[in-house]
Amino acid sequence: MSSIVPTAEAMQKLAQSPETGKVVMLNLLKFKAGSGAESYNEYGRHVAKILEKIGGRVLFAGQVAQSVIGANGDWDAIAIVEYPSRKVFLEMGMSAEYQAIHHFRDEGLERTELYAINPMPMP
Repeated sequence: MSSIVPTAEAMQKLAQSPETGKVVMLNLLKFKAGSGAESYNEYGRHVAKILEKIGGRVLFAGQVAQSVIGANGDWDAIAIVEYPSRKVFLEMGMSAEYQAIHHFRDEGLERTELYAINPMPMP
């Protein structure tokens, strides 16, 4: 089962990546029962303002309707967010502005998985 906090090893690996261009973060989200979705939506409203300032953007967010392949996920929602670089993503996470709103994420999520994805050229 996933956690909601990345390990120090995962963050170090992300920071040491030789990739310098845009990175897309795939967020798989499972909300806490009760007001979890509401808390996470509050986090989303605040983080959207930060993303705008740093040149990031939400590419897609939505509720999972059903699993077609991979029944073990049981995710409530996904979010796909583009950042100018891994460095910008890491700097955002360490910023005072982000730290001030991060509690909404913690209050909302039961578990999550987060994947850094390199965009591929399309034919």
